[in-house]
Formats: sequence, structure tokens, C-alpha cells
Amino acid sequence: MFADSAKIYIRSGKGGDGHVSFRRELYVPAGGPDGGDGGKGGDLIFEVDEGLNTLNEFRHVRKYCAKDGEPGGKRRCHGADGADLVIKVPPGTIIKETETGKVIADMSHDNKREIILRGGNGGKGNQHYATPTMQVPKYAQPGQPSKELNVTLELKVIADVGLVGFPNVGKSTFLSRVTNAKPKIANYHFTTLNPNLGVVDLEGTDGFVIADIPGLIEGASEGVGLGHEFLKHIERTKVIIHMVDAASTEGRDPIQDIKAINEELISYNPELANKPQVIGANKCDVFYGTEEETVITLLKEEFEPKGIKVFPISAVSGKGVKELLYYVKEQLNKLDQEPITFEREYFPDEVDYSNEPYTVEKVEDGLYSVEGPRIERMLGYTNLDSEKGFEFFQRFLRDNNIIEELEELGICEGDTVRMYGLEFDYYK
Repeated sequence: MFADSAKIYIRSGKGGDGHVSFRRELYVPAGGPDGGDGGKGGDLIFEVDEGLNTLNEFRHVRKYCAKDGEPGGKRRCHGADGADLVIKVPPGTIIKETETGKVIADMSHDNKREIILRGGNGGKGNQHYATPTMQVPKYAQPGQPSKELNVTLELKVIADVGLVGFPNVGKSTFLSRVTNAKPKIANYHFTTLNPNLGVVDLEGTDGFVIADIPGLIEGASEGVGLGHEFLKHIERTKVIIHMVDAASTEGRDPIQDIKAINEELISYNPELANKPQVIGANKCDVFYGTEEETVITLLKEEFEPKGIKVFPISAVSGKGVKELLYYVKEQLNKLDQEPITFEREYFPDEVDYSNEPYTVEKVEDGLYSVEGPRIERMLGYTNLDSEKGFEFFQRFLRDNNIIEELEELGICEGDTVRMYGLEFDYYK
């Protein structure tokens, strides 16, 4: 069974807690703090595996968690780091945040490995909090919490050209003729249940990759039929070949078929309307008399004024196929050679603190305390040693009205603000 989408739960590792302990040795009656730091939690990493072509594995395993960091120990012992978890996916996989549908990462082309969720840093042991005024710190920093997400994986085939059309118009026969692909071929609808990829080799020029997308029907963009499952694969292609049964062997109108398919593509994603298109008017080998000339003329009159060229072909005999392929290659050469990728829209590292409480208190004259889960989490995720990190820290205090609350309590320039073992001087 071909699986091109899956929903899974992922979690990075929690950072190990810092340790509170004091040096206790013979003849050292008042040893200082020696609590060790906690280990870093494992990262949650996605990596491309060229040997995979489906998401079948994710139908059986839905939960993926990296290892937590170990807590620190006595005698400044550092806790062990948690092991990273590497999840293998096929090339072309899109990782989306399930609730919003926003793209987290596009695992295609040069992007072979990406850290999606970073493990929490280990907390600092109490050895770091000794000061001339606080020589017996009984506080150690807890490890940063893990991060978790529900994500949707979508596999979008990586092909230069997408081959679309109603069922039983000859797409698979065409693909088997022009590439080394071996799709299942038979005279009944929905023979093709999976996207098929093949490489087209052209004499005198570079080839290209073509994808046979399972037959679309009217209403596919709304979930009717099988087409809905595979419309996503069109999004990476640069050129679209519309395959139609020009001979109307099943009584269908080829002009109406093309219009119907275009409507489904645009309903699914309006940007698909901007992709270059070409029509392969197939089954010309079964025409009688002047039928071919009549039908092809009607197709050209309808679509070529819109910039969509029509090629009469026969996937069975090979008639007109080379001309079509060379034309498609010409169109590809005119386009931007950069591969089609999906821009990142969701950043898991952006932490929302808005729902977590905090307190602002005056401890004594010249000393104020700011504490609470919101503060602790912010400090844990912020690198105060960097200019950017310190700017974020200052903006956080302003945006959360903490500066305003300190001023209401009567803070003056030069007063000290304490936040979980860290001390800052207040200046306007």
C-alpha cells in the first residue's frame, strides 16, 4: 500500500536538572557548592533516506521521542546528554504543524537533514550560584523542558513534469513508452493507484523526470474519487502535460475534459494555473478518415490562443511523442532552474510564554524579585551572553509589563532585580 501522508507525535528530550550538593571531605568542614550540571536533552531530527519512497512506516509507529538528559550529580559531575532521535523520511517529504498546516521543513533537494525540535539544555548546578554574599546556594537550575508537536508528513514527488488526465486516457502507456518506468496498464479505470516516476532521456539534450499522477475526476479538489489523494504531487512540477482521449473512445469530450481538469487544479491550488501546460491528444491511431484532423483542429482553436500547444500523439505507436517531449524540454529550459521548494512558515523554537504566571515583588529596599514559570522558561531559552539574546530579554520584560510593575513598586536606578539566581542592575 502506497502511503503519501501520515500524522505523528514528536518530542525532543528534556534537559537534566542541575544538582544541589556541597563538598564534604575530611578536614574540609565548610566545603563549597559542588552540584553538577544536567545533561542536554536529545534533538528530534529528520533525515532524508534515498532508499525510501513511501511513508508506510509511519502508519504503524505514531510516537517519536528523543531521550532526556541525565541530572547532574555530586562533585561537579555532569549529567549525560540524552541521545538524539533521527527519523528517516523519503526525499520530497514536507513536515507541517498539524493544527495550522504551516510548513516546518521541506526535506528535498539540498535539505537532507534538519533539527526540527531541539532538546532542552541541562540546568546549572548550584556550583554556579556561589557569590560573596551567598556562599551556600541551595538552588540549582532545572533543565529546560522538552518540546513537543503533532506534525503531518506529506510526500510530494520530485518531478519536473506532471502528467495529468482523466482515468483511462493512456497516461501509463505514455509513461512506459518514454521512460524506463513499468506502470500497471489495463483497460479499466484507476489502474494507476500510486504516482509513478520515470526519467525521460532525449538525444542531444538533458533528460527530465516525469510523474504520472493517478486519474483525476471532477470534484477531486473537494475529495471526490482518488484524485484528491494525489493532487499534492502536482505542486512540485514545473510543466503539466494534459493527456486526453482525443478519439473519445469512451464518449468523452476532450475539450471539456481539459477544462474540468484545469478547474480541479486551480481549486486545489490557484498557483497551479501559472504553470506552463501542453496537451497530448492521445489515441490518434484509432481515428477514421478525417476525424483526426477535425478533432485536432478544434483542440488547437480552443487552447493554442491561450498559449497551450496541442500535439496529436499515439502512446501505443509512438506517433508525435518525440515532438511533444522536445517541446516540453524547451519549456523547462525557459524556466528558473531552481528546484521548487516550500518555504518555512512555522518555527518550533519560538516559545509562547503568554499563558504562564509570574510574580514581581519588592524583597527589601534596593532589591526586587521576579519569578514564576514564565520567567524561568524565558531564561532557560535565552542566551543572555549574546547581544541578540539580551535584546530579546529586554523586549520580553517590556512586552510583559514587568518593567512597568517594577516601577509601580518604586524601583530606582541602580537597584537590583533578582531572577532565579541571576541579578541585574536596573537603569532606565
